[in-house]
Amino acid sequence: MSGIKRNIQEKVLKLLGMFPVVLILGARQVGKTTFCKQLVPQWKYFDLEKPDDFELISRNPVLFFEYYPMNIVFDEAQEYPEIFRVLRGIIDNNPNQNGRYIITGSSSPELLQHTSETLAGRIGIIELGTLKANEYYNQPLSDFYQLFSNKLEKSTIISGSPPLSTLQMTTLWFKGGYPKPLLSNDIEYHAQWMENYRNTYINRDIAKLFPRLNRFAFQRFLSILCKLSGTILNRSDVARAIETSEKTVKEYITIAEGTFLWRSLPSFEKNVIKSIIKMPKGYIRDSGLLHYLVHIHSFDELLLDPLVGNSFEAFVIEELLKGLQATFVTNWNAHYYRTRKGAEIDLILEGPFGTLPIEIKFGTSIRLKQITALIQFVKEFNLPLGLVINQSERVEWITENIVQIPIGWL
Repeated sequence: MSGIKRNIQEKVLKLLGMFPVVLILGARQVGKTTFCKQLVPQWKYFDLEKPDDFELISRNPVLFFEYYPMNIVFDEAQEYPEIFRVLRGIIDNNPNQNGRYIITGSSSPELLQHTSETLAGRIGIIELGTLKANEYYNQPLSDFYQLFSNKLEKSTIISGSPPLSTLQMTTLWFKGGYPKPLLSNDIEYHAQWMENYRNTYINRDIAKLFPRLNRFAFQRFLSILCKLSGTILNRSDVARAIETSEKTVKEYITIAEGTFLWRSLPSFEKNVIKSIIKMPKGYIRDSGLLHYLVHIHSFDELLLDPLVGNSFEAFVIEELLKGLQATFVTNWNAHYYRTRKGAEIDLILEGPFGTLPIEIKFGTSIRLKQITALIQFVKEFNLPLGLVINQSERVEWITENIVQIPIGWL
């Protein structure tokens, strides 16, 4: 994947100008190492999963930093949590010098715990996801994301044909965004890579991070999780299905989230008038991995599978959130909304830009009765606009405050 410019590049460079340390989080095999080597090719690079690098640093970390005081990339830092405590002392000796270290990691709960305990105020944190469509097709990040740079207004909506076609977007939807299998354009390699990724994830990564974990029970849990992707997750139902406790299922979900396999969307609960379902909704974050795990091996099979709508919805949400993460917008959150009477909105974004409800539809056109909940939500909260994202060919206003956005604009 050499030569592919990632959307977060400018943001990481800006964070390096603000903080002594930048932490880049992300799932295994999303390209963190390649990204760092392309971003700062002149820096020294140490992989803490390599025995020699681990030994060099861990034997005497204070002495190590005397030899290498700055311009260092530490890859897979969760392998040596002690490094965070040592870094704190090194940084505090020269607190005004920024841009000294980049740390990468594949397990967010542990890493975030160590950074919050030892490097609070000294570190910038960002996530690198799987390849976003514009990165794969070598296009700049869409103008669509300018929508979030200020307070939401109808006048900021982009217009015209999208920069990427529906066909281009659906290719990414089916294959997913993991760089190696996507860029290979080899069907057999794609399948072998996915199989190895699944086995490595369970038998090596999860086993190492959680040595007491029942791997067989966790594997059954993952099988059920794939089938429930895009739905509201009832932990008690899952616990009964795999014959374990609800507490264990909660722990499993935390593991899946913390290793970037699963994304949970909390319920939007600010409507005090209506009875809201409060259980989280979630999905497998990479659509290609999801399709492999549920044995969907062709695009035709996907279109005929009952999972197609949920899979498309999850892909759109993930594309949108990856784009938003690459902007300089901070303090935003993502939710879903559903009342006990069945009114539902797929995604609600909240941030300094305001509140933006978004409906995601698999088709190419929309009827008003399909977005009744969205129209009512915009009205109840007196919002400037709501979005419908689908496979249409152009931006089009459906009502005075609801606009249709083709998926290619993401």
